[in-house]
Amino acid sequence: MSLSRQNFKDLGLPVGPYTHAVCHGNTLYTSGFTAFGTDAQTSSADAQTHAVLDQLEYVARQYDRNLDDLVKVTIFVTDPEDIPGIREAATERYGNAVPASSMVMVSGLFSPDLRIEIEGIFAL
Repeated sequence: MSLSRQNFKDLGLPVGPYTHAVCHGNTLYTSGFTAFGTDAQTSSADAQTHAVLDQLEYVARQYDRNLDDLVKVTIFVTDPEDIPGIREAATERYGNAVPASSMVMVSGLFSPDLRIEIEGIFAL
């Protein structure tokens, strides 16, 4: 099976040893995305969730897909009080195409402004 790695200039090129997206066969894996560098960086967790899902949707569009093709997400959260807002934002964006999901509490992300990080797996 073919394997391809893709970075997207519009999302800001990685400064570390990672790739925005890796496509293997009919599956697309993304790195974790945050609201870093977006208007939502210092906003609430639900606003950051929308910003992250915008980025995941951008990646999906590069492969002629959308969030309906999202089969699995892993969500990293820094504050348990943010969970209701994150769930509400995600529910709004997923519609009826709800992916499998794991939520992991972490003590922090790489910037203190960040409240959430999401990585996704898409079916191609």
